[in-house]
Amino acid sequence: MAGEFDDIRQRLDGIAEELADLAIVRLRESIDAGGTELPVDEKRLTRARRAVEKASHLLADTSDG
Repeated sequence: MAGEFDDIRQRLDGIAEELADLAIVRLRESIDAGGTELPVDEKRLTRARRAVEKASHLLADTSDG
């Protein structure tokens, strides 16, 4: 049963990486445009990445089972 969620966790981890990459792109675009504040999109992307990482972690936690 422990390996039952492995595929989903791997996909979630991939999604988290994609979200992190998009956040970095937004930051670079903002810096290149002379921005001095964090872009709103970057904040949303970071929150989404954290939520996806949490979901992945929850699926890995077998101690509560």
